[in-house]
Parts: sequence; structure tokens; C-alpha cells
Amino acid sequence: LWREGKPAVGGFLSIPHAFSAEMMAHTGLDWLCVDLQHGAIDYDDAVNMLTAISTTAVTPFVRVPWNEPSIIMKALDAGAYGIVVPLVNNREEAERVVWAAKYPPQGGRSSGPARAVLYGGADYQAHANDEIAVIVMIETVEGIKNIDEIASTPGVGIIFAGVLGDMPRSLGVTEDAPEMKGAADTILAACKKHNVVCGFPVRPDNI
Repeated sequence: LWREGKPAVGGFLSIPHAFSAEMMAHTGLDWLCVDLQHGAIDYDDAVNMLTAISTTAVTPFVRVPWNEPSIIMKALDAGAYGIVVPLVNNREEAERVVWAAKYPPQGGRSSGPARAVLYGGADYQAHANDEIAVIVMIETVEGIKNIDEIASTPGVGIIFAGVLGDMPRSLGVTEDAPEMKGAADTILAACKKHNVVCGFPVRPDNI
């Protein structure tokens, strides 16, 4: 959908159970993200939840707790087809995400796709670099300031604007403050400039 310039709608999973993940995967969403950052989910839970999601056509993502290569690689080896990394503030940190998510020569991901090869097929490693969604979250004043260099980082495919969480706190304002629209517009403009998909969280009260 993103490659065709179309929107994709998804949701975040915070309940550590395969059954709830499976139920959400049958609601018609395009993607689901297993949230290891703020959800009550550990790695064992995530593997079971990814297995449940893979019974449907929904694309499975994982949000990792931090920009740390080993957990990024483990999430991808478990079958995540998109990796969401929080609090990316500059180009160096964005490059670190790409390095962990891509196999050589584009990155440094270690070879050992474990469950991913069962989900993605025997030729998984031949196509993973082109198919894995590399998603970085912009959530701070520093990230907004450096948005142009982050959006232009080779390998970054999607930028997710954390306008409902850390960003307003970093700016020292409320979520409905005028400064938030300015921040969102800045991120969106950079994404359009560099042909990167831009994502925004929504709730019933801010759609």
C-alpha cells in the first residue's frame, strides 16, 4: 500500500496474549505492532503473538524498547516485517536502526532468521532488505530539529510522529497546543521532500 502511495491503517498490541493478537488480526487492519516498549509483553509473548498474526494477511510489526541492535535483530528473526524504533533523534541514531535491520552489504544484521524464514519463505534472506519496513519514531525537540537529516537517511522507509506521547512533553506543551501542529507539519514536509512515508497515531478524540 505504501509503495502505491496509499494509506495503511494499523494498531498497537499491548496485551501479552496470542488470542488477543489473533482477534485483532481479524478486524481488517493492514498492520499490527507488538509493543515491546510500553506494552506488558516480553519476547516469548511476542513470538507467540507474531505466530498468531501470521494466520492472517495482516503485516506484523514490533516496536522494540530501545535503539539496540540485538533486540532489533531478534524481533526480525521472530518474524516481524516492520521494526519500530522509538526516540530517534539524529542521523547517527537512524543509521544505527538501519544497520541493525538490514543484512550486509546495506547493514550488519546477523544471519539467522529462525522463525522469519518459516513466515517469509525459504528465500526470505534474499528479499528481506527490500521488504522489511524500517520505521523510526520522532518524539523529541532534537528529533524535530534534525528531521531533514533523519528523513534522508538511506534505508529509513517510514517516520512515525509521536505527537500523542513524548513529543508534547519534550516541547513542554499539551497534545492540543498549536506548537504540535507546527511540529507535525514540519515532520510531514520532510517526509514528502525525501519520499518517506509519514505515520501519525490517532485516537477517537483526535482523528
